[in-house]
Amino acid sequence: MNGLFAYLALAVVSTGVIWKGSELLERAAERLSKHFGLPVAVHGAVVVAIGSSFPELSSVVLSTLLHGEFGLGVGAIVGSAIFNLLVIPAASALASEQLETTRDIVHKDAQFYIISVLVLFITFALGATYVPGGTNAEAILTPALVLMPLATYGIYVFLQYQDARDYIAEPVRVNVPREVGALAVSLLLITVGVEGIVRAALGFGEIFNTPSFLWGLTVIAAATSLPDAFVSVRAAQVDESVTSLTNVLGSNTFNLLVAIPVGVLLAGPTTVSFLAAVPMMGFLAFATLVFVIVTRTHLELTDPEAYGLLVLYLLFLAWMTLETLGAIETVRGI
Repeated sequence: MNGLFAYLALAVVSTGVIWKGSELLERAAERLSKHFGLPVAVHGAVVVAIGSSFPELSSVVLSTLLHGEFGLGVGAIVGSAIFNLLVIPAASALASEQLETTRDIVHKDAQFYIISVLVLFITFALGATYVPGGTNAEAILTPALVLMPLATYGIYVFLQYQDARDYIAEPVRVNVPREVGALAVSLLLITVGVEGIVRAALGFGEIFNTPSFLWGLTVIAAATSLPDAFVSVRAAQVDESVTSLTNVLGSNTFNLLVAIPVGVLLAGPTTVSFLAAVPMMGFLAFATLVFVIVTRTHLELTDPEAYGLLVLYLLFLAWMTLETLGAIETVRGI
């Protein structure tokens, strides 16, 4: 019991460290974007999204290199993507008077995010069927195989560059070295916090005798999604709905197409439970479609729709809890 409380305390403290680092990161990224005159959409979809996705990237790198638990990092990425799609837009809508969307968000950012989900699933499927050693139960991801999602993210950045090329903004002067220093400190804080939350998740897995993938899908996913939640809610409160929503989509795109491949590039050929990945990716695809539908209707996310997204996330947590307790066995990989 003492061990459980110790890991709970570690998880809470680590989440607080991630939160503080995220605040610092968000301020530095915003000032640097204004200094270089980036458009709001690019700021949200690329700069803020990559910065606020650093916890997820750290979770993959640390769990793979320090703990040999690549599955923990993959679970954190998929769980974070689900959290970002269902909880963050709902929280942003409820925290603001009106969370509006645009056709560009739905038709460009959301559609490219759907492509990223498909590309990652195809990568897993190729690892299970075409890479020597892969089976219907396990997928082997190789450095050569993950070049496909990395190249897809390169296309995403190129498209954002095309949109920003003709944009002219009045740059805001800031102390660039100071902001870069603040950015570096924020990334260090986030790394320390993520290592703490990874250790807590591994401890929970040992105490409850459950797979690490599950704790990555829930505990680490929620903790590492705090930067995205903080940035999006704050943007929504100051009537920057575009930044709020593009941050969610841009962050998820980065997580799926970059964070997981980086883990493979660092660790070399890595095995992933294909049986667990298929239903998780299926639920992620379903959550994505729900997100697109509710943001496209009237180009606004209403309070009833926000509550519906929160209920869907609670159902996801209930599903994972029942799987852990052995009450149901719909995910054979777990």
